[in-house]
Amino acid sequence: MPFVNVKLVDGVFTPEEKHAMAKALTDVMVKFEGSEAFREVVWVLIEELHTDGWHIGGRPFEGPKSLMDTLGKAKAVYETINGRPTTREELAQAAPVRS
Repeated sequence: MPFVNVKLVDGVFTPEEKHAMAKALTDVMVKFEGSEAFREVVWVLIEELHTDGWHIGGRPFEGPKSLMDTLGKAKAVYETINGRPTTREELAQAAPVRS
């Protein structure tokens, strides 16, 4: 039986949106399994985690209200990278760890 586990920040999606998400994920699994017979055995578990359990970039994440701040920091880091590295080693050289 296919089991899909989704973890979300608490309070971002309405119950109706979560139901629609579970249906869409079930549809995807049925498509990839290749038979409509799988629909009845696809399990989707949506877990909502309180925001104090989320950390991104080593900093506490406050859910949607801090999304733009987080994206801004990611953009700033992206803009410091020299060139277009394609391997982990090249990326380490282009954007070395700060002390």
